[in-house]
Amino acid sequence: MSLPAWIAPQRTALMIVDMQVDFAAPEGLSAQWGMDLSAVPGALAAAQRLAEAARAAGTPVVFVGLFTTPETDSDVWGERLRRQGHTAEDSPGLCRAGAPGSAFVGPQPQADDLVFRKTRYSPFWDTDIAARLRSMGVDTLVLAGLTTECCIDSTARDAFNHDFHVFVPIDACAAYEPELHAAALRMLELNTAILTDSDSVVVAWRSAV
Repeated sequence: MSLPAWIAPQRTALMIVDMQVDFAAPEGLSAQWGMDLSAVPGALAAAQRLAEAARAAGTPVVFVGLFTTPETDSDVWGERLRRQGHTAEDSPGLCRAGAPGSAFVGPQPQADDLVFRKTRYSPFWDTDIAARLRSMGVDTLVLAGLTTECCIDSTARDAFNHDFHVFVPIDACAAYEPELHAAALRMLELNTAILTDSDSVVVAWRSAV
């Protein structure tokens, strides 16, 4: 089979993960903590192109975001930071629900798009996303988002373990360190995903229109 058949609109959803202020914008917490966001604008632009092509082809677009509250904060997360020598003040809440840091940046959800609010790295942990996707006839995911070695990796692994086919356009995701991006992509390729690029996916979906 060819890429257009593998990611045909009737079986595929585009999933955009954690493209939010706290991860992707200069005013967000990641930037305030000194993370290098230089690779992020390119990933945002690639994800925007994918979203436009998906909608034109009738491919569902699914947004996943981290939305936290003090009640959903993980005790294990906090303890890990403490064991690494950090304090609570070193890591204020990421993507607090209702706060500016949780807002989506880059591609924006439209009226017909599904939006899933997660509290951990993978949306398969604490949402009904797998069942919702299957009810739509989806068995294949194209993943875009942030960051490659964290939430993209976790989402791809969980999707694969739920028996979804996973494709990752390498230019539509990003990490704050180039070597982490490259290493994560290599691990995904070896274990859970087919790597591609946004141009190839756009061409495949345009051929379906």
